[in-house]
This record gives sequence, C-alpha cells and structure tokens, in this order.
Amino acid sequence: MGSKKILLQWLATSSHHKPHMIRRHLGIQFKRFYSLAPQLHPLLVSRAQTLVQDKKELESKLETYDAELQLKFDKITDIIDRYDRLNTVQSEINELEQIAQDPSDEELANEANKELDKLVPEAESLVENLTNKLLPPIKHAERGCILELRPGVGGSEAGLFTADLMNMYIGFASVNGWKYKVEGKSSGAGVVNEAILSIDTPGTYDILRHESGVHRVQRVPQTETKGRVHTSTAAVVVLPKLSEGNEASLKEDERQFKPGEVRIDTMRAGGKGGQHVNTTDSAVRLVHIPTGVTVIQQDERSQPQNKAKAFAVLRARLAELERVEEVAKQKAMRTDQVTTTDRGDKIRTYNYPQNRITDHRCGFSLHDVPGCMNGTKLGELISQVESWEFKERMQDMIAVEAAKK
Repeated sequence: MGSKKILLQWLATSSHHKPHMIRRHLGIQFKRFYSLAPQLHPLLVSRAQTLVQDKKELESKLETYDAELQLKFDKITDIIDRYDRLNTVQSEINELEQIAQDPSDEELANEANKELDKLVPEAESLVENLTNKLLPPIKHAERGCILELRPGVGGSEAGLFTADLMNMYIGFASVNGWKYKVEGKSSGAGVVNEAILSIDTPGTYDILRHESGVHRVQRVPQTETKGRVHTSTAAVVVLPKLSEGNEASLKEDERQFKPGEVRIDTMRAGGKGGQHVNTTDSAVRLVHIPTGVTVIQQDERSQPQNKAKAFAVLRARLAELERVEEVAKQKAMRTDQVTTTDRGDKIRTYNYPQNRITDHRCGFSLHDVPGCMNGTKLGELISQVESWEFKERMQDMIAVEAAKK
C-alpha cells in the first residue's frame, strides 16, 4: 500500500488534523473542495457592515469631546480595522490556495503552502476576536459601575466574608488603576453589613457585571475552636453607573421619572450618634412605585446630598433590572436550553482548605485563594466567565434571529 493510501486511511479515522495539516501531508496533488479561509457567521458580517455607518455618525458627534462617545468610537474603529484585515487575509488565502494546488510549479506551490500556514492561524484569530466583539452589545457596557455587597447566611462569618470580597474588589481596582470610592459602608469589628463601592472608570461595568450573584465561602472561622469548616454566603450586585450622584446631577436624574413615579420620604438618620445624627431629617428613602424598588441613603450630612446619591442608585438598579429582563427574554427564545444561573443562585465557591475558587457557570477552578482575594488573580476568573458567556450570547443571537423568520 502506498504512503498516500496509508495516510488517507489514517486520516479517515482521525479528525484532529486541521485542513492545512492535511495539505502538508498529502502534497499539492491533493484536490480540495473547500476553502481554508475561516469565515464569520453571516449575521456578524451584516453587523460589521452597519458599524461603518455608525462610525460616521459618531465622528460628527465628537466635534466636542465626550469620554463615553470617544470610548464607543474607539471600539468601533478597532472592530472595523480588524474586519478589514480579515477580508484582506481571506482574499490572500483564496489566491494562495489556487497556487498551492497548481502542479505546474512545485517550488511556488511550496512557498504558497508556507504562507498559508501563517495566514490561516491569523484569520482564525481574527474570526474569534471579531465574533466576540460583534455580538449584540451589552447595555451600558461603556459605563462605570456600582457594586453593592451584603452578607447572606452564616451570621458574623458572612459579614467577615463580605468584608473580604469588598477588599478583593478594591484590590482589583487598584491593580487595574481604576478610580474608586467607598460610597457607603455599615460595619463593625471587621464585619460588613452592607457596602457600596463606586468605580468611575468607563467600561468597568462590562468587566465586573459578571460578579453579580451569590458568592459562597467554605473555611474555618476564627471563632471556631474545633476546626470545623463552615459555609457562608454574600450577595454581590453590580449596577451600571448612570449618574455622578451629586447635587449637580440631581435635576437630570429626577427628569428621568414621570411625576408621581417615585415616592420621596425623609427621616432622621440612624447611626452611632454625633452632631448630625438624629437631629435633622437628612436621610432619604426613594420608592419606585411601578417596580417597588426601594433605596435608602443616609451617609451624607445633608438631605440634598443623600437625595442625589439615592436617585443615582435608583437609576442604576432600574437599568440593571431592565437588562436582566432582556436577557431572560432572549433565553426564552432558545430551543436548546442550557443550564444557566440567575442572581439567586451561587455563582462561585471560595474553598479555603483546598486553596480553590470554582466558578460554577463555566466550571473553571483557580487554585490561588490569596491571589484572588487580594485582587491580583481575579482577572483570570473573569476571563474564563467571559469565554463561557461568549458562547451563550452567540447561541442567544442565533435563536433570536431564527425566531424572527
């Protein structure tokens, strides 16, 4: 049996070789009926073409500088540049394939094969990158974010874990050079009952929104005398930052609501005492009548400051509620349902005895609890969740388009 027949028989039972590997083994005499050039999904090609017009519209709006619009413009420009490069590489691959299959010039064909071995991986990388970037955008992805943390089950240990999570996000912000501020914190003896962390840097909502959910910790508490492992939880909610939350932005925030849509209550601020506590009605409670969403703010000394912060948080919570509802609608359109977790389910387990942190959405485990809790390794977990979410979003997009037909 000839070497080519042996190779063909081997290839017939093997599926792990890429097309350019097959070409190298079989030589230029082997006739192919497909192109090596990786292709974007047709829906994504259509989306890439519409971005060209979006870029032109943004250019006209950027005559006066706007940080958020500039960030959006830069992202679109990057996508268009990559899409143009992909088209160029695909054309080169198609031309080189013709040369590689021409038996009249073996030396030139070999050179074409070498060039193909460089261009095909580049095209594959571009397709993967563009597929991720061209998926329907995440609402408010360009915004900063607000993180709300509260202890769950587990008593004081849950409060201690909430404090640890707060420090983890502060460490992650510091590692990335993000501007942040602790807007509100209710704590005592290292136990956090509630904390609000505001991060101003544009685009941080898109990165940290994956942290929304219930975080579970398994470890031996400091107060445990028999060395038993306890399980506690903490809830994290990540909201897009739609307002600065100051008196200057208050009027604009109030204009976002219809008359009578929000009930405003004032009350005496609670706390440990002091000159401004329980002496004036500085605390503010907002109730969004249609949804029942309630926000209480009492950290600032003046009522206008608390009111401004409360309206900023209310807008953020309602925006996140709207986004979650949109995602739920898209999930409902899918015919091949996959297991997903909503905010009520645990998304991650921090197992201290095993030095392991497992994200239950993507199944990835990081064996470095200290590195994650100080913020330096959190990015690895987020990256794995982003890869998992990418596949989910691609299936959602296909399902939505199929439902339109």
